[in-house]
Amino acid sequence: MALMRRRLHQLLEDSSDSEEEYEYYYPRRRPRWIKERADYFDTYDDVDFVIHFRLTKESAMAILALIEQELEFFTDRNEAVSPMSQLLLTLRFYATGGDQLSLADFSGVSKSTAHRIIHRVSCAIAALRPAYIRMPNSPQAILDAQMAFYGISRFPKAIGAMDCTHVRIRSPGGDEAERFRNRKGYFSLNVQAICSAKMEFTDIVARWPGSTHDSSIFNNCNQRASFEQGAYGDSVLLVDAGYACRTYLMPPLSVTRTPQENLFNESQIRSRNVVERLFGCWKRRFPILAVGMNVKLENTFPIIVATAVLHNILRRAGDEMPMDDPRLQLRAPWEDLLAEGEANGNQVQAGAQNQGRVRRTLIDEYFQSLIQ
Repeated sequence: MALMRRRLHQLLEDSSDSEEEYEYYYPRRRPRWIKERADYFDTYDDVDFVIHFRLTKESAMAILALIEQELEFFTDRNEAVSPMSQLLLTLRFYATGGDQLSLADFSGVSKSTAHRIIHRVSCAIAALRPAYIRMPNSPQAILDAQMAFYGISRFPKAIGAMDCTHVRIRSPGGDEAERFRNRKGYFSLNVQAICSAKMEFTDIVARWPGSTHDSSIFNNCNQRASFEQGAYGDSVLLVDAGYACRTYLMPPLSVTRTPQENLFNESQIRSRNVVERLFGCWKRRFPILAVGMNVKLENTFPIIVATAVLHNILRRAGDEMPMDDPRLQLRAPWEDLLAEGEANGNQVQAGAQNQGRVRRTLIDEYFQSLIQ
């Protein structure tokens, strides 16, 4: 360092080009430019607000009230970004999946600021998970969940419907990147979800590579341990044919031969359809889940959980599904879901024979009684 200073002094004294060489060693900082920030909450009418941010102004205010403490700055110096502007920037990211430079221009901030805001707000929303995504935790709550599923197609004891869906991500790079390439050829996370009869998330696991089979995710999650320990009594989960039949997992029959078996399959499929519709609504409201997330792998996890939390909040608030933005060319979410269902149906696993006794008893006793 001292040698460099002596060199600079010598240049200043001896060289006619000293100013140019000084600029080379100590370049001037770019002048600070404060971009103009639009107040979209006030300038957009109700229709445009929903199209751009995928929820109503009332819902945006309700969500802001839950996380505002995490977004406030201690001072207004340096043109601090308001909590509402931070929330709207993040919602716009969820609604488009656009690059952060475009979002920064949209919100009147720098690209680095947009990056920090998106992940700050996502973590704040994801932290609400224990309050908004949870399994029934009391006898009355379990009974209410079972009655809600019974009301769909008279399937007894069902506490939830479970399935997995792929969320697009960019290649994580490194030696393990190919683990994230799913059977359809793109990089993804295989996200497991359990939902209620009201199409709300009650559990979500969003950390497994796209090549992981659905049953492997369940075998290594906390909910499997909870069911095996009897935390939910004799309740069952409705699943597709990609899962093995267990005392607490109810997949459909691959082949039906009797009227009661046909009735079992019809009731099971109609009741389980709620999780397929959940995935469709979730990806339609937050298109980033379908178009893909161009962020680092570790930053995708809170974004997925945050959108699931927002889905539950908006469902409980009665926020209607917004119209699709015509500027986004999206593949219909249900097309991916149908492809996933077909693939899972072709990978039926042979569970232990004794695990199917609960299903057989249910068919021979309960569903037999319905057709008599």
